[in-house]
Amino acid sequence: MRRPMVAGNWKMHGTRASVAELIKGLRDLALPSGVDVAVFPPFLHINQVIDGLEGKPISIGAQNSAVESMQGALTGEIAPSQLVDAGCSLVLVGHSERRQVLGEQDGMLIRKFAAAQACGLTPVLCIGETLEQREAGKTLEVVSRQLGSIIEELGVGAFASAVIAYEPVWAIGTGLTASPQQAQDVHAAIRAQLAVENSEVAQGVRLLYGGSVKAANAVELFGMPDIDGGLIGGASLNADEFGAICRAAGN
Repeated sequence: MRRPMVAGNWKMHGTRASVAELIKGLRDLALPSGVDVAVFPPFLHINQVIDGLEGKPISIGAQNSAVESMQGALTGEIAPSQLVDAGCSLVLVGHSERRQVLGEQDGMLIRKFAAAQACGLTPVLCIGETLEQREAGKTLEVVSRQLGSIIEELGVGAFASAVIAYEPVWAIGTGLTASPQQAQDVHAAIRAQLAVENSEVAQGVRLLYGGSVKAANAVELFGMPDIDGGLIGGASLNADEFGAICRAAGN
């Protein structure tokens, strides 16, 4: 049985003071024992969060990492090996904001995915369609291509030590949310695509839903058979709301 996971993506938010307040709130939470909980702070605050959450069962991840696994001459980038050294265990790969705003393409994301795994980081691969693509009926085509690019280059076995987050771009930070059935349909298609290559990997990989998840809709979303938790954006900046979402995954 797949263990649920709830991960909070803090995006480009946080000062030392606000992060300290959020850490305090997270330390006070009673988290469900059957759920893996993680947070992804900005690079600047990773050390502060790791130190502040010491002893708390919350994993720390980074929002991005370099295409090269080891330290070297790549100005402005952070190597996966440096993240591991700092205490991170996860990294986001291919978040829609990096695809849409910064122009990251599949080729670059394959390299980032592989570099992360080479250092022992667990990549959380983010995939999803825009509103225009959904309205054109291309949701499954887009998601299949994004997922397939990794499978083609690295093999389906790469997902035995990875997580996949389906985030419809039109639902991120907009207040709009895919209905539980809409989200389930895409999650089922993702799992089916993996199963064509390896049924064991398909059944074992955790599929998270992201896109304006809140405590109010989490129970229904997480109740779907192929949704194993969530990648949470804005709601993860409020410790009480994030805790409620974690408890929903535990139910």
